[in-house]
Amino acid sequence: MIIILKNDISQNITKLQKLFAGKKQVLVQQNRVAVVGAAKQDLPAEIQAAAQIIENTPAAIQSSRLFHPEDIVIRTPHTVIDNNHLIIMAGPCSVESREHILKMAAVAKQGGATVLRGGAFKPRTSPYSFQGLGETGLKYLREAADLNGMDVVTEVMDDEHVPLVAKYTDIFQIGARNMQNFSLLKAVGKTKIPVALKRGMSATIDDLLNAAEYIAAGGNQQIMLIERGIRTFDNKYTRNTFDVAAIPVLQQLTPYPVIADPSHAVGRWDLVTPMAAAGVAAGAAGLMVEIHDDPKRALSDGPQALKPDTYLKMTQQAQAIRTLMAD
Repeated sequence: MIIILKNDISQNITKLQKLFAGKKQVLVQQNRVAVVGAAKQDLPAEIQAAAQIIENTPAAIQSSRLFHPEDIVIRTPHTVIDNNHLIIMAGPCSVESREHILKMAAVAKQGGATVLRGGAFKPRTSPYSFQGLGETGLKYLREAADLNGMDVVTEVMDDEHVPLVAKYTDIFQIGARNMQNFSLLKAVGKTKIPVALKRGMSATIDDLLNAAEYIAAGGNQQIMLIERGIRTFDNKYTRNTFDVAAIPVLQQLTPYPVIADPSHAVGRWDLVTPMAAAGVAAGAAGLMVEIHDDPKRALSDGPQALKPDTYLKMTQQAQAIRTLMAD
């Protein structure tokens, strides 16, 4: 239940907190109070008379526009992430070496990226595939970002790694395989570091919002949602199916910025640019893309990485579409 208070807001919030103390969880957002598991008849008559009451609420209540109608704006040292900007996150799938990440950071910056992406810990399908450089990779990533005036987004794979990754990153990335790693979601929820939460491969939109709710329930609402494609019955021509419609749907349901990840959605470099264009046209607040100067020799996900020239053309097209859609 969400109670939208119309007058005597502070006094009524205090009254509701006392009324449900030890019985129900009470959440407050400006003049809105959510009481989890309560019903209208549980409220005093004077509260009912002085408020609009919404009883049919989603399970992910803090992640709902019913509770938080204003867009959430995420600010990092070099980036503002909201629905009024198109931000670019770019970099290689994995941090392969100091020299390589420095080179890719310069390319990412040239294309307008303000966030450098790269994996130091890599969740791979096979245990024999490259697993990342660990903390050494984090150090290289941080150095490359700082030299180019950029922020860092990198994946954290488990709750034990949260303090380590927090030393180097500006944004935690929760990968698709970890979207329902609830211990990890709770751990990043206890921090003040923004979280980029990727949609799981077989996750519904409600599944994604409920995963975000775990982070918000810990006190951290600096959340962005990443649409990176879902598994469907046909993966012969693309790695996943890019759910473009999820972008405007999520924008209607939640205050969190929505980022499109066409690289993982399609898994083919030649399809990344048209899917990036589709994501921007659908209203995405940003793009996350993978780049590599020699994709055939990439240690992970080479087939979906854009070469520098292709990446630069893609970002120009994306910005042009964003300008067109804003007019």
